[in-house]
Amino acid sequence: MRAVLLGVWVLLWCCVVQAQRFESAAEGANLVELYTSEGCSSCPPADAWLSTLAADPQLFGTLFPVAFHVDYWNQLGWPDRFSSGRYSERQRSYVRQGHVSQVYTPGLVVNGQEWRGWLRGQRRWQIAPVTAGVLLLDYQADQLEARYNATGRGRHALHLVRLGMGLHTEVKAGENSGRRLSHDFVVLDYHRRAPENGRWSLDLGAVPDKGQRRVALVAWVSLEANLQPLQVAGGFIDPEAQ
Repeated sequence: MRAVLLGVWVLLWCCVVQAQRFESAAEGANLVELYTSEGCSSCPPADAWLSTLAADPQLFGTLFPVAFHVDYWNQLGWPDRFSSGRYSERQRSYVRQGHVSQVYTPGLVVNGQEWRGWLRGQRRWQIAPVTAGVLLLDYQADQLEARYNATGRGRHALHLVRLGMGLHTEVKAGENSGRRLSHDFVVLDYHRRAPENGRWSLDLGAVPDKGQRRVALVAWVSLEANLQPLQVAGGFIDPEAQ
């Protein structure tokens, strides 16, 4: 009996140590959203710039880049394999809420606000980081437990993406025909959950396999009816935690 109990304890202990925990930074964070497409000839420079953020020392501490590939350029002859109508709809929702002027690519949203400085040659934004509350994530075997200690009133929603790093595509048609495009921080899947008193449990399923070299997880909270982020957390996923 003691041997059985010891075996159960060892199994539980192994599961605990393999879980990953991510916590939001006290000094705030920057959520940088790029809306892009492999069918848009103006997008590769923006994709390349986003990839440079992988070398930023604040990556997944106070800096969280994500690339949503939209689907509204797919009709030009090249269906972007990373695209989704849900990502296009997210961008349109930003427009409806007044945070973004119009739907276009490459489009950058920093901390829930449109940032057109990149199009004018700027490479850093002057938009205050989000700092509301504390977001805590526990991730293991494609299961996520999230807790948010809100500092204000309102019902909060949880948003979560898993990101692919080191991706490449040989484009055969469309505006980028003949080019080999490289991508990082590509949204592989996007989950949104309605308010649950600051606690969420998600079964994410297996990470979509797009040929990525590495996977990261980023989650943020917003008010239920407003996409602007209030707090962000995440980081690279250890293979043992998948």
